[in-house]
Formats: sequence, C-alpha cells, structure tokens
Amino acid sequence: MSLFNRAEVIDRNFTQFVKEGNLPPANMSLSLSGTHIRPSELISLFESQVLSRHMDLRSRLLKDEGKCFYTIGSAGHEGNAVFGKVFPYTNMAFLHYRSGAFFLERSRQIPGTTPLYDMALSFVASSEDPISGGRHKVIGSKKLNIPPQTSTVSSHIPKAVGAALSIDRAHSLDIYERELADDSIVLCSFGDASVNHTAALSGFNTSAWVRHQGGYVPIVFICEDNGLGISVPTPENWIRDSFANRPGFEYITCDGLNLIDLIQKSKEAESFCRKNRTPVFLHMITVRLMGHAGSDIESGYHSLKEIEVAEFNDPLLHSARILIENKCLSAEDILTLYESSRITVGQVCKAAALRPKLSSGERVMESITANRKKQSAPPVPNKRDRESVFGKEFDRLKHPHHMAKLINYTLSDIMIRYKNTLVFGEDVAQKGGVYHVTANLYEQFGVRRVFNSLLDETSIIGSAIGFAHNGFIPIPEIQFLAYFHNAEDQLRGEAATLPFFSDGQFTNPMVLRIPGLAYQKGFGGHFHNDNSLAVFRDLPGVVLACPSNGSDAARMLRTAVREAYENGSLTIFVEPIALYMIKDLHQSKDGKWNFRYPDVDEEIPMGKFKEYGKGNALNIITYGNGLYLSLQARPEIEKKLKKKIKVIDLRWLSDIDIPKILKAIGTCVNVLIVDECRRTGCHGEGLLANLVSESPKPLNIKLHAAEDSFIPLGEAATVTLPSMESIIENALELVNG
Repeated sequence: MSLFNRAEVIDRNFTQFVKEGNLPPANMSLSLSGTHIRPSELISLFESQVLSRHMDLRSRLLKDEGKCFYTIGSAGHEGNAVFGKVFPYTNMAFLHYRSGAFFLERSRQIPGTTPLYDMALSFVASSEDPISGGRHKVIGSKKLNIPPQTSTVSSHIPKAVGAALSIDRAHSLDIYERELADDSIVLCSFGDASVNHTAALSGFNTSAWVRHQGGYVPIVFICEDNGLGISVPTPENWIRDSFANRPGFEYITCDGLNLIDLIQKSKEAESFCRKNRTPVFLHMITVRLMGHAGSDIESGYHSLKEIEVAEFNDPLLHSARILIENKCLSAEDILTLYESSRITVGQVCKAAALRPKLSSGERVMESITANRKKQSAPPVPNKRDRESVFGKEFDRLKHPHHMAKLINYTLSDIMIRYKNTLVFGEDVAQKGGVYHVTANLYEQFGVRRVFNSLLDETSIIGSAIGFAHNGFIPIPEIQFLAYFHNAEDQLRGEAATLPFFSDGQFTNPMVLRIPGLAYQKGFGGHFHNDNSLAVFRDLPGVVLACPSNGSDAARMLRTAVREAYENGSLTIFVEPIALYMIKDLHQSKDGKWNFRYPDVDEEIPMGKFKEYGKGNALNIITYGNGLYLSLQARPEIEKKLKKKIKVIDLRWLSDIDIPKILKAIGTCVNVLIVDECRRTGCHGEGLLANLVSESPKPLNIKLHAAEDSFIPLGEAATVTLPSMESIIENALELVNG
C-alpha cells in the first residue's frame, strides 16, 4: 500500500523524522542572525506550509469519499508561502496551481479572511465557494487580487504581462477606471515544464521586446522548478541556462526548501522590480511530492529510491530544521502545530463538505456573462471635442463613405468618449493598418493609446486580457481572421472563462477586431482569405458581430464598446474585408453601398437583425458578404418569381433570437439560409437546425453555404463560395421545387 499511497508515507515520515531529529541537511548555511527576519515570521510561514500540506492530505481523503473531485496539490511547493508574505496583496498575482501556501499566507495580509474554509469550499465544489461558486477547484480571490486559474500550464503568462504593461500606462494616462496602484507590480508563477509552452514563450518574448525599447514591464516571473513535467524530467540546468542571461531580465535563483533564502531573494526580487519596473525571473528550486495529481502513480516512471530521495527533501522537514536550529520552535512545538493543524483542516473540510452544491443548469450558467462591477458609460462626445480631434476631417463626416472609413471614424469617436480605450495590433499605428482602418488614430491619440504590437497574436490577445484587468477597454486587432488561430486558446481558455470561474468578480472587457472572411481575389490560401467562423460558435458568453455595411458597423461597434465598459462583455468584431472599400451595389457608381456616418449616439442593440423588404414568397437569412450578394440577387429573384421576397441580415451571430426570426419569417414557408462560411460548422448549419426544431409550422428550408474547401488565388477565389448567381439559382429551386 505504501508504494502507491505516498501521501500516507509523507505524512507519517514528517512526524517520525521530526521526533527522531532525522532532518535533511541544508543546501546552504543560513541563520537568522544578521537578518531582519523575525522568528514570528518564520513560524507564520511554517504554519501556512503545514496548513497547505494538510489541505492536500485531506483533499485526497475527501476524493476517496466522493466529496472532492480534483486533487492536484501543492505538496513540495510550500515554499511559495514566502511569496504570499513578501509581495503585498495589492500586487495582482496570476498563480500556478500549486499555490496553496501562497494563498494561505497572502490571506494573512487582510484580517478577517477565511482562506482554509474558502479553499475547502472550492475543493468540494460547493456553490458557496467565494471565488468560482462551485464551478471548479481554483485558487483565487477578488480581495487578494488573485484572478482564478484552472489547471494553468502557461496560458496565463501573456495576460500577466499585459497586466504589468497596463500599470505604468494607466498611470501616465491617468484613467479613472484603473484598479492597480501606480507603483504596483505583477506576480506570475508557473512550473519549470511550462516555460517550453508557446504561450509562455510569447509572454517572455513580449516582456523582453518591450523592455528592449525602454518600456516598463514590472513583473516578477516565479518559476517553481521541481524538475518534472508530469513524468518528463526537465533537462539539467535548462531553466538556468535559458534565463540567467536573458536580455531584459534580472535573474535571481533561490532555494525553495529554505525559508531564509526564500525571504531574502524574494525581497531582492520585489525591490528590484518595483524600483526598475523591469522583469525579474525568480527561479525557485524545489521538489514535487505525491505525484503530479490524484490519478498520477509516480512509481510508474520513478523508482522507489528516487521517490524516497525527493520525499526526504520535503520542504516541511527543511522548515522544521530551520525553526529548531534558530530556536524558534522545539520539535515538540512543531509536532503539536502539525497535529493541531490536521484537526483544524479536518473540521473545516468536514463542514465545507456539507454545504450546498450547484444543482441546475441555470445556476451553472448564470456566471457565464456575470459582472459584479457595473458602471455607466461616459456621455457621448460633444461637437467641440470631436472637432478638435477630427480637424479638417470633421466636415467629411456628413458625406457617404465605405465601411472602412466609417469604422475609422467610429474608432475616433469611441476613443474620444472612452478615455480608457486602447487600439493596438500589427501595423495599426503609423501605417494605419493594412486596410487603413486605423489611419490617423496614432496622430489623434498618441503612442500611449494607439500602438503597434509585435508580430504575435498570442501576445496581442493576452495583453488585451491583462490590460482589461486594470480598467482598460482594449480594442486589439488581429490582422487577418486566420491569424487568430495562432492564439485561440487565449480567447477560449482564458478570456471566455474568466467570468464563469470567478462568478463575475473578474471580467476581461474587450472588443477584438478581426478583418476576415472571403471574396478577395488578391489573396489565396487559408491564411488571408479565410471563410470560417466555426471556432467562435461554441464559446459561451462571447459576442460575435459581423456587419455588412459601414452604417451598421459604426453603430454595432459603439454598442460593443459600451457593453464592454458597462457590462464587462467580450465581443469578436469580424469585419468583411471584401466589403471594406465597396461603394456600389448593383452597378458602377450607383453609390448604394456608401453610407453616411450615423449620429454619434446611434447604436444597434446586440441581437437585433435587420429586414430588407416585406415580401412573403421567400425569406433569405444571411450576414456579411452574404447580405451584399443577396441584395444583388433580390431583383432577379423577384422578377422570376413575380413576387416580393424578404432578406434578413443577422448582424449579430451569437445568441441569435430564433423566436424573433420566426416571427419575422411570418407565414412564409420558404427559407434560404446563405452562409459564406464552409458548410461544416458554419452558423447557418446551427440556424437551420434551430429553425426546423422550433418552427410551429413545416418549413421549406435550405442551407446554401460555401464548399468545405480552402480558397485559391485569382479568378478561382470565389468558385467554392455563394455568389449572386448561385443565390438566384438556389432561391428559385427552393420556391419552385
């Protein structure tokens, strides 16, 4: 039994080894003499370490009883209690999942907190868990400035960097909404195996890139190095050799088994980062105990001797030795503390296990778009302020323009109204974007609010999440739709889940602009001419907008930013590139796809679609390029049918209101869904299923979507896509049978 139940062995060993005085030797000779460390500090840290250990031990027992469901623990990493003490709780901390001791020790900074009970509620998935409401075992707290992370490997590192970037930016811009103190820094902890992950490399590179140019990145990266990634050993000296001489980083190594060294090195890291506003890589060498997680059997890849060597290096045994050597506590005192902590944790967990659980889908889902921090949007900008920003361009607002220009005007008005908005991405500043949609913004608002990112989509979205943590409303741009896939985990795994796993206490309001979709003959391949939005279909709580014309784009973009400001919403704003410069609809120079800039206070509510025509012979439901093509096809369809038809532009592709769509369809039975995206996984696919299942009458319905193909270059660029001709053909076939 002991071969597999290492938790029991480690627990028993601690008591036995302390009694016998059989304690591991120090890796370095350090004592309290000559330091400013008080014995009471060591005792407090040790107590947090012990409580964290007993939480790990108890969670395994609860799992055996079916009362706990996720037992990845902190054993071996209890040295991070020091970080919880040294770094003030005002410093936002994005934590590794082995941070139980950190959480317990940081809680001591705020009187009246109940960290053991809070952790226990999370372990047993109680609906009273104060951070996630029972949705996941997470370490997090709004009071303690710890956004929750779920099974984090390194996907949190880019947003931690973004939060660090935001601090000095928010101070210099003096934004009212900022949440972090002007002199604060950011902590970000992770394991040694995590540094190899693409998200980690993105975060490190972004920090170095900004620092190389003289920018401020006040972040302490804490690598808790136990030498393993589940079962795969980290190569010897890999972390040291990768980071000790990294440009832009201050590298500090510390012994994760020695409280005194940890305190001294942590204070050094904290002081250096706060003073210099530059990244520090704090490398903590430690061990991992009890395997990777509850289901991990370490004996499958380590010999018993290797396991026992690691267990004798238990940080609690090292701490016990330090306390005894420095006459802070006796062995008897330590054992008394250890056993009393066991009783305390047991009682707390027993009480927590009795608390209510989530019991319905409605309760689970109510936090998907929750937002505990409501605020009212500032007033729309007045004429004087607008004139001062637009300059000579102000008079041109009255003239009709194509979509790209109207989006550009809208961004200017938004940035005048919302002082906490930022526009950034590849080439968006001086160049004004590939399609000049962000032209003039750099000149109007300056480099602090409009700036170029490095060529890395992960850092763009990650930074946006981090900026949002500090009161900003980021409006980042991903240059092409297909580029988004390089970083989709930042949206799926980080941004979309944050309100859900924090019960709305943390949100990342954002409007992510993405030029995309098809019908561009000048671009081929999946990397520029990409007609798939499937990746956004199954993201709960994320708003997806796709305007078809400039007037709608302006009003929808205003709505998206206001909703981000007031309700913490996250919108993906997909702009059809092929419609950016379009001015005509039916014939050259008819100007029917040129629109006047809407009044500055006009918006389009989320979910509201638009109907073109009142005919009852056929309903075409579409969006984006599909609307443009369907309106081109409408005269010919009506001519052939000798009847009027209706075209519906969805505009908002998330949370499509099926009952209202059915009401708009009315008594008509012929419905053609036109979707420019690939048939498999497109929004039209889901729309068809929903309309059929919810319609009170049988519908004669068909989906006309793009072929399941990538898009070639030149004249062949549109052959797999719906066209005006194919829409006419499908419409007539549908109605005439």
